[in-house]
Amino acid sequence: MSLHPKIQAMIDKGAGLPPLESLPVATIRAGDMARYTFDAPRDEVADVSDRHIPGPHGNIRIRIYRPDMQDNRPVVVFFHGSGFVICSVETHDSICRQICARAGVVVVSVDYRLAPENKFPAAPDDCYAATRWVAAHAATFGGDPARLAVCGDSAGGTMAAVVTQRARDEHGPKIAAQMLIYPVTDHYSGERPSFSQRGTGCGLTRSAMIWFWDLYLSDPAQGAHPHASPIRAKSLAGLPKAYVFTAEYDLLRDEGEDYAQRLKQAGVAVEMLRYDDMNHGFLNWVGLVDRSTQAMD
Repeated sequence: MSLHPKIQAMIDKGAGLPPLESLPVATIRAGDMARYTFDAPRDEVADVSDRHIPGPHGNIRIRIYRPDMQDNRPVVVFFHGSGFVICSVETHDSICRQICARAGVVVVSVDYRLAPENKFPAAPDDCYAATRWVAAHAATFGGDPARLAVCGDSAGGTMAAVVTQRARDEHGPKIAAQMLIYPVTDHYSGERPSFSQRGTGCGLTRSAMIWFWDLYLSDPAQGAHPHASPIRAKSLAGLPKAYVFTAEYDLLRDEGEDYAQRLKQAGVAVEMLRYDDMNHGFLNWVGLVDRSTQAMD
């Protein structure tokens, strides 16, 4: 199946732009809102509030979305995609609203620290600390800590996967489920076929992904650590049930699917879906691309 025509049109439109990795990080961040948002209907929720909670190295900003003002709603802790370097709770506001409104859950979006200012393991440390805080305080904002899930897209999928492993290994909160959306699960040194096959002409490029990783890690050897590359954990047994989805035209496709297979082999219940006409980041186009809307629903 070929790439969805609307996605292809967006790629063609940006063909003359300078490569992401050629730009200063500040310039990319300044354009994040235009890149990740568009003029589309926004799901309405009952309440949105920002808070700052204690983290391992200062406060962490979170944004809480409530579908209604009832108590005991399931809770999803959400980690935005970023390449470990860009994006924020602002760029993923629409996705969080959609999950909140359509699933009827409280969503807590975590604004974890980014590289290169804050190298590994700052981001996973923040995400795990935020998840522990949510589990302890969910009832204060209408959540049910007994029904706690984690979710993330791209590098946020890395964070979600790592949080489940740390919760298991460090006697952390009980997590009922994990949703990994076209996740980063391995350092580029473990290059798989899709990393080259889909590394150009599909949106996110191989060179950009390598650049992100190099900004994130202080030393490439850190890429072997399971808190950086969750697929390199010795065991995936005992992790929460997983929903993993990937895109055919995504250089991260194979590592996401390999992680899903390793979860299955470890006895974890897994549902995996591949969207054959989509590319990396397609969930950002809900309301614009029909297949993105179907995936969100």
